[in-house]
Amino acid sequence: MLTFAEAARRPVAEVGAETHRLAALEMPPRGLLIPAAFEEAYYRGVNLPETLGRLFAGVNPARIDEDMLEPLCAQAQLLVRTSALMDDAVQLLYRALGNAGLSAGEVQARRPDGPWSEVAPRVIPPGTAALHAVKRLWARDWDLESVLGRLDTSGGVGLEARPTLLLAGPGKPAGAP
Repeated sequence: MLTFAEAARRPVAEVGAETHRLAALEMPPRGLLIPAAFEEAYYRGVNLPETLGRLFAGVNPARIDEDMLEPLCAQAQLLVRTSALMDDAVQLLYRALGNAGLSAGEVQARRPDGPWSEVAPRVIPPGTAALHAVKRLWARDWDLESVLGRLDTSGGVGLEARPTLLLAGPGKPAGAP
């Protein structure tokens, strides 16, 4: 987990332009950046790449049947939301939430410069509600629209892990009106 100042020392391609904008603010918001490696470790730790690969094995990118794809997407989202994060990773997240002042109150999870957010309206220590908001955000990568987009652009359903922002309150992206 990275503070905005720590994340700003990393390339924009790794942490997102919004993260750099947040770090440059005179008074950065309370928050932290979950690196893409954390999400990658989650997926690998519970064998999601292989499980999701088997789930979508019958999808033909040249002839997409949305009626068949929609329930697969729902299953994939359920897998991402309900698979257990390893205990060490959970404890790391809870400590980072506490250090960033996010272990109590409202917390927003979203991708840097991303259009969606998931809000945990009432986080209490240790921060389970924030963890669930993060997993709901990650599950959005498996909604029908996102999967169709990947099938159209890359010919497959796979995706790369990306960083996640956790911010106090519902907020708006930095620089948003």
